[in-house]
Order: sequence, then C-alpha cells, then structure tokens
Amino acid sequence: MLQVIIYDCDGVLIDSRESNQAFYNHILARFGLNPLTEAQLAVVHVSTATGAIDYLFKGHPSREAAQAYQRTINNEPFLALTRLEPNIREVLIRLRSRYLTAIATNRGKSLHLVLLKLGLDDLFDLTVSAYDVSRPKPHPECLEKILTHFELEPEAALYIGDAALDQEVAAAAGVPFAAYKNPGLKARYHLQSHLDLLPVLKF
Repeated sequence: MLQVIIYDCDGVLIDSRESNQAFYNHILARFGLNPLTEAQLAVVHVSTATGAIDYLFKGHPSREAAQAYQRTINNEPFLALTRLEPNIREVLIRLRSRYLTAIATNRGKSLHLVLLKLGLDDLFDLTVSAYDVSRPKPHPECLEKILTHFELEPEAALYIGDAALDQEVAAAAGVPFAAYKNPGLKARYHLQSHLDLLPVLKF
C-alpha cells in the first residue's frame, strides 16, 4: 500500500530554470566564460552544484576556484526568480491527510531557503538534498534513505520527477515513478498538472 509520496524539487515543486540560469551565469561571468547554452542549462538544471561546476569548468584552470566560489554564494538573490509550480501547495495539503511526503533532490544548501521562501517548509515529513547523501543522483541513495527512515519497502513509495535522471533513480531504487510534464519518460503515471495526481490516488 502506498504510504509516502516523494518529490524531486527543481522542475517539479518549483520552476527554477531562470534562477539556475542566473546562478551559473553569474559564476561563469566571474571567471570570464560565456553564458550557458541551452544544452548546458539542461545538464546543470538536474545536477548538484558541485557536479554542475565540474561539468562547466571541465579542463579549465579555474575549476577548483569556481568550486570554492559557488560554496560561498548567497543564494537568496537568485530565489526571487524561483516560482511554485501551479497547484502544488493545494495538492500537498490534501495528500498529507493520507500520506507521508518527502523530497529527494540534487539541490544542496539552498533547499531549505527555497522551501521557506515559497511556503512549502511545513509540508514535508523528510527532505533529502545533495548535502544529505554521499552519492547524489543518479545513485538511488536519496530514495533509499527515505525508505529506510520510514521503514518502508520500495512499492510503498511513489517518486515524482520530470527528468530522465529521476526515471533512472526510481528504477534503481525499485520505486514506482510518476513523470511530471514529460511524456517522453517511462513511468507508471504521467502528470501534466499536480492536480492529475489526485484522481490517481482516488481523492
């Protein structure tokens, strides 16, 4: 029986594409590099900050300096560009009458700030960020940690994500997967809106 609904963060709970673009363009500009291409943005949008900098600065002499710099950046100015996905707060409030809720994300130190700023900080029983695991996605440790915490089997969870990376993580953990706004993914359920989850769960 389903007991916990687990969400990815970026692209699922929040629309953070513009925010992430501004964040990494700020770092690139500081080290004299060109702004993100669309292809680069697609990669960094699902990466940890460390992984994104390794990718963007591969072979560049300033890679270590860029890593050190990204760890010192105040994320708050970039959060103004972040928005909630439609209907997510309403759906989370309804879900919590029956289910545990959790987050499994590659977002790092800014996760708590994002949830607090957008009014979601009181709607999750557990959050697992890139800072809470030794092996971030695509390793399934984030989902495994949630299952262990709640003492649940994989089939008792549902993971909602929007990227191939999320599909891969769910499959590796044996957790059923729901694809959000990405019909090209292989998933048990496809959601074009967060409201689509409610009839699936017979609300």
